[in-house]
Amino acid sequence: MPGAIYAEGLVKTFGDVKALDGVDLDVPEGTVLGLLGPNGAGKTTTVRCLTTLLRPDRGKAFVAGIDVLKHPNEVRRSIGLSGQFAAVDEYLTGRENLHMVGQLYQMRSKLAKARAVELLEQFHLTEAADRPAKTYSGGMRRRLDLAAALVVSPPVMFMDEPTTGLDPRNRQQLWEVIKQLVSGGTTLLLTTQYLEEADHLAHDICVVDHGRVIARGTSDELKARTGGERVEVVVHDREHIATASEVLRGFGKGETTVEEHTRMLTVPVSGGAKLLAEVIRELDTRGIEIDDIGLRRPTLDDVFLSLTGHLAEQRDEENGTAADAKGHQKKKEEEAK
Repeated sequence: MPGAIYAEGLVKTFGDVKALDGVDLDVPEGTVLGLLGPNGAGKTTTVRCLTTLLRPDRGKAFVAGIDVLKHPNEVRRSIGLSGQFAAVDEYLTGRENLHMVGQLYQMRSKLAKARAVELLEQFHLTEAADRPAKTYSGGMRRRLDLAAALVVSPPVMFMDEPTTGLDPRNRQQLWEVIKQLVSGGTTLLLTTQYLEEADHLAHDICVVDHGRVIARGTSDELKARTGGERVEVVVHDREHIATASEVLRGFGKGETTVEEHTRMLTVPVSGGAKLLAEVIRELDTRGIEIDDIGLRRPTLDDVFLSLTGHLAEQRDEENGTAADAKGHQKKKEEEAK
């Protein structure tokens, strides 16, 4: 039985650009799937296909058990969508925006007003409820947009990079709201470039690059693919780098990497805190003064780098639009000539 969100073999092309190249997804009810990838990877196109805004060229998809291609209107009644940019009416107040959305869903006026009050409180917007949305900060607009997507309490939510551009405080607030939604039974597909966000919120993660799912699993499962723990040492004096490298080779389970400009040495290890203590003792015995030392596990940044050869937020040459992707391809062809 497929999950609350299910896709099989989704393909979407824009001219010569293949935005999706056979995407498969299966999101169990009441869980969060993090769709992780850089700009141009296909995240937004996937969301648009699943929310009926785009029709895929090939493949099939079901949301809340409803065939997306055969019954798009029914799908729209069962979902909420918060896009990359806040879609609010700037000339209406926060309260009026939410009341309007309720009426568009054919809610009775009294019920729509009551729901608006609930959501304004939930999203910490009560004090600004009767101010025009054009006076709101970016974070407040984003929260209002998310509140609007929840007016009818949809069983399935899609959030396309919901925290892009927010400051850390507003991002944390949105994370808490997302957790509350999921604990109440909502199924969520969340696209993000922020590795920390996927690590913090998602039950499962799909890494997408060039329109394909290149890896999937829990955060821990993906991290395990890059290897185990690492010892990182920053030596105080540059002339001690060679000796420190020799020490680490004696404890390491692989090659020691050295960053000369930061005086940092890194080596894969196994043995945890006990081994770290031994490394510290040996460095002290050799008279090597250190500025910092630590034991760390792989991060999702490490995962992304090992899978794609680049960091998640470094690929800005493709920005997800068909026109720019096509232009980028043309530029590469001209350079090749």
